[in-house]
Amino acid sequence: MELSHWLQHIVVLLLNVWIPSCFAQTTPPVRSSPTTTSQTPESLKFRLSGFPRKHNEGRIEVFFEGEWGTICDDDFSLANAHILCHHLGFVSATGWTHSAKYGKGTGKIWLDNVQCSGSERSISMCKSRGWGNSDCTHDEDAGVICKDERLPGYMDSNVIEVQVDENKVEEVRLHPVVTMATKRMPITEGVVEVKYKDGWAQICDNEWTPKNSHVVCGMMGFPHERKVNKNFYKHLRKRSAESKVKVTAARQEPKAKVNPKTSSKPKPGKSAAAKRLYAERQKNHFLVHSVACLGTEVHLGACPLEFNFGNATKSCPGGMPAVVSCIPGPLYAQNSAMRRKLKIAPSMRLKGGAKHGEGRVEVLKGSEWGTVCDDRWNLLSASVVCRELGFGSAKEALTGARMGQGLGSIHMNEVKCTGHERSLWNCHYKNISAEDCKHTEDASVRCNVPYMGYEKTVRILGGRSRYEGRVEVLHVETNGTLHWGLICGEGWGTEEAMVVCRQLGLGYANHGLQETWYWDSSNVTAMVMSGVKCTGEELSLSQCQHHKTVNCQKATARFSAGVICSETASDLVLNAPLVQQTAYIEDRPLHMLYCAAEEDCLSKSAAKANWPYGHRRLLRFSSQIHNIGRADFRPKAGRHSWVWHACHGHYHSMDIFTHYDLLSANGTKVAEGHKASFCLEDTECEEGVSKRYECANFGEQGITVGCWDLYRHDIDCQWIDITDVKPGNYILQVVINPNYEVSESDFTNNAMKCNLKYDGHRIWVHNCHTGDAFSEEAERRFEKYPGQLNNQIS
Repeated sequence: MELSHWLQHIVVLLLNVWIPSCFAQTTPPVRSSPTTTSQTPESLKFRLSGFPRKHNEGRIEVFFEGEWGTICDDDFSLANAHILCHHLGFVSATGWTHSAKYGKGTGKIWLDNVQCSGSERSISMCKSRGWGNSDCTHDEDAGVICKDERLPGYMDSNVIEVQVDENKVEEVRLHPVVTMATKRMPITEGVVEVKYKDGWAQICDNEWTPKNSHVVCGMMGFPHERKVNKNFYKHLRKRSAESKVKVTAARQEPKAKVNPKTSSKPKPGKSAAAKRLYAERQKNHFLVHSVACLGTEVHLGACPLEFNFGNATKSCPGGMPAVVSCIPGPLYAQNSAMRRKLKIAPSMRLKGGAKHGEGRVEVLKGSEWGTVCDDRWNLLSASVVCRELGFGSAKEALTGARMGQGLGSIHMNEVKCTGHERSLWNCHYKNISAEDCKHTEDASVRCNVPYMGYEKTVRILGGRSRYEGRVEVLHVETNGTLHWGLICGEGWGTEEAMVVCRQLGLGYANHGLQETWYWDSSNVTAMVMSGVKCTGEELSLSQCQHHKTVNCQKATARFSAGVICSETASDLVLNAPLVQQTAYIEDRPLHMLYCAAEEDCLSKSAAKANWPYGHRRLLRFSSQIHNIGRADFRPKAGRHSWVWHACHGHYHSMDIFTHYDLLSANGTKVAEGHKASFCLEDTECEEGVSKRYECANFGEQGITVGCWDLYRHDIDCQWIDITDVKPGNYILQVVINPNYEVSESDFTNNAMKCNLKYDGHRIWVHNCHTGDAFSEEAERRFEKYPGQLNNQIS
C-alpha cells in the first residue's frame, strides 16, 4: 500500500515536469481573435526603456526565455498599462503610448493584441496572440506612463522580477469588531484580515507576537503597537458562543407565549458586540495558520507565513482570529490630550512631498538642517525615519532627489539601520565630505499613513482630466441628508487648492481658480462653503477656516472654486551666500531713476524729492534663484496677458515675483522695495541640463529644473531704498513668489533672511540663510548674532 502511494507521487511529479516542457516546445498557432495564452511563465522580468523619459514612463520591455523584447500597441489599453505598471512596482497607470513614442526597441516582440480586463495578476494571464507570435514591427512598440507612487515593499529599481503566486499576502486591513470603532477614523484596532480571492480571510492568533503586530501597525500607518485586551475579546467570544447555544435551543423547543412582565430588551454594548463577533466568526476563513515576523519587515507578506489548505476554518484551535491594536502618531490622534502626549522627534523632518508622510529626509545637526545621501538607502532605514515622525513603516525608499534637492549641508551618508532603532541617529552612518555626495543624491521616503477617508468628502468634476475641475464638497444638512454643494470662488487660491489636491491624492496644486464657468458639467448649483482660508498644511478642507454661514457676493456656479493638480511641482530657492557676498550701498542720482520710479521701485518719499536733483540711497545685492524642484517654474499668466514696459524694453509675466524688505528686530517694516518679474529665464544650468527659457524676442519665460535666474546687483529695482532709514540693527528679508501665485512643492524655503547693521555710512550683512535652514532655537537667537564686515561701497 505504501509502495503504491509512493509510485503515485512519482507519476504526478513526472507529469508536472513533462507537461510544461511540452507546452514550452510547442509554437502557438496564429489565431484570428486573441485568446488566453497557453504559456504562463512562472517568472518574468519587466523594465522601462527609451528616451526621452522619466523614471516612471517608457517603452515597456519583457524578459522571457533569456531575451528582452517589446509589446506591440495593437489593441493596447489602459487596463494593459495598469497590469504592467503593477509589475513594475507602481500602484497604477495614468496613460499609455503607441507608435514607439520612446523610440524603437530591438529583438523580439513578445506579445501582440494584448487584452487585459485589469483584474489579472500577470500580463501572461491576459488574452493575446501568444508569446513570440506577432505581425508587428518595432514602429508599433507600446509604452506606459505609471503613477509616480510605488507599491508597498518595492525597491526603487527599474528591473522588476515578478513571481505569480496565489499564496501571497498583498492587501491587509484591520476589521473592527466593536460597532462604534467603525465610525471613527483612523481605525486603530481590529481583526487582521488579508485579501483572498474576492473576499477577506483571517489569521490564526496562535503564537501571535508583538513583532507581528508591529509590522501590521506599520502597514496601517501607525508607528507603534500596544497590547490588546484579550480578555475583552475572549469574553465577547464566550458570549457569542452562548448566543449560539440559545439560538439552537430556541429552534428545538416549542414556541411559548411571551410574558410581557418578564421579557426585556437585550442590553446594548457588549452583547451587541458579542453578536457581531459571533457573526464574524461564522464567516471566519483562516488563510494563514502562523506568522513569524522579525518586527523589521515593512509588509506582512515579507514575514515567514504558513498557509492553510483544505478545510481552513478548523485549522485554528479555538477559532480565534488575530487582533491588533495600534498607537497613532500625533497628526492622527483622535483627541487633543493624546496629541500633546505623542510627540515626534524635533531632529527629523520631511520636505517637498505632495502629502503628509512623504518627502526629502532632512536631519538637524547642531542648529542646522541638512539632507541624507542616498548611498545604501533602503526600506529599513526609511522605516526608521517614518516611525520616528509618527507614521507607519516605509512604502518606498527613494533615491536620486526624487522629492527635490535640499540645501546646505549633507549630514549623513551610507546609513545602515537594522530596523529596530528609535531614531535615524542611532543607525550606523558615515560623515561625508564634499566629494562624497551632491544634493542630486538626496534620499527621500514615502511612508504608510492611516486611511482617513477624506477623499470621500470632496470631488472635482468637469475638467479635461482627473487632475482638474470644479470643486464640490459633500454637505450634511441638519436633517442628515447628504448632497454636493459648491464652494465660493472669492478668495480661493493656491493654499486652498493644495489641500484639495492632497485630499484627493492628486499631488501638488498647480492653480487655484476663482472662476469655473468653462467646466460647467454638473447639475450642482448650491453654494455651501465660502470664505475658505487654508494654510496649505491641512489634511482636508473641513479643517480650514470658513464662514459659518455662506456669504458669497457672486453665488453662481460660474464663480465657484476650481483646481488644477499636478504630480510634480517646481521649488524655488534663493542663493543666500550670494546675497551676503554682493550687498553694498549706492547713492544713485535721481536723474538715473526715472524708470525705477515709474515701476514703483522707490520709497514713497521719492515723490517729494526735487527731481532730477539729489539722490536716493540704495541697498543693492544680487539674487540668484534656483529651481530645485521637479517641474519647471512657469508664470501663471499666458503671454497674451503680459504687460509691455517701454522704459525697460521687456514684458512683465508676473505682477510681483519677489518682496525685498528691511525689518526691525520685532518684524516691523522700515523699508521695502518690491519688484515685478521683468523677465524669468535660464541664466545658467547644471551640467547636463539645457536652457529652455529666454526673454529675447518675446520668448517663453520660466526657470527650468536644475537652472537658475540671476538678477545682478546693477539691474534696476534690484535694491531696497533705504534713504529714510536710520542707523541701527535690522533684518534683510527676501521672499520669492510671495503671493503663492505659482505652485511650488515647498513654500517654507522661499524666504531668505540676513542680519544687517547700518551705521549711516556703511552696512554689514551677515548670517544670510533660507527661512527654514536653522532650528527654532537658532531662529530665536537670530537677531543677536554679532555683525561681520562685508563688502562696502560708500
